[in-house]
Amino acid sequence: MRGTGSTAVTRSTLRQQIADALRDEVLAGRLKPGQEFTVKLIADQYGVSATPVREALVDLSAQGLLDSDQHRGFRVHRFTVDDYRRMVDARSLVIDGIFRQAERQGRSTVPGKALVSVRRRAEEAARAARGGDLDILIGYDLRFWNELGAVVANSYISEFLHRLRVQAWVFAVPFLRADPELRDWLWNGHEDLIDAIGAGDLAAARTVVDSYNDHALAWADRLEQ
Repeated sequence: MRGTGSTAVTRSTLRQQIADALRDEVLAGRLKPGQEFTVKLIADQYGVSATPVREALVDLSAQGLLDSDQHRGFRVHRFTVDDYRRMVDARSLVIDGIFRQAERQGRSTVPGKALVSVRRRAEEAARAARGGDLDILIGYDLRFWNELGAVVANSYISEFLHRLRVQAWVFAVPFLRADPELRDWLWNGHEDLIDAIGAGDLAAARTVVDSYNDHALAWADRLEQ
């Protein structure tokens, strides 16, 4: 994480690098819900000073991924099934608003060039989902939705939805890793959604998104059973 000259790592970029690395650890399930750690522990692990680590941990706390305790340090937030359902409901409402606005403004098509990169993400995410490769899927799924959001929505909406999806994955990963039917419960409709958007078919796109959310809620019901 250290550099010299023109490639020197500033404190702000170091802070972001540490936040990104820890977020990846949480997403991968290597930092588990309820697991506690201190600023010193993370600083020693990465070989950096305490200040950027503390700032990174505060950032992750603001994103809802960590809980802070004045006396014990930080711990990975433990989401519940009800939390997960509320995440799905929230993203469903927001995406429905995006569709409604597009319909009101008569925006049913997206330039093909704008979807080239998103389509690549869709293909990789769908392939990983069909293959049951959770580690590959998480990264491509988040990139897919984030890039698609940047195309069809404003940055505030895109950032909000990205945060919800990160939180949803953080909740889901420990359960999915232990699920012998993992492959059956990884949604793989990314390409269908891109096809619908590319064709300017808002009705078909709505249907795909509805199936995505229904799939997530059905999985949540299965967890409780």
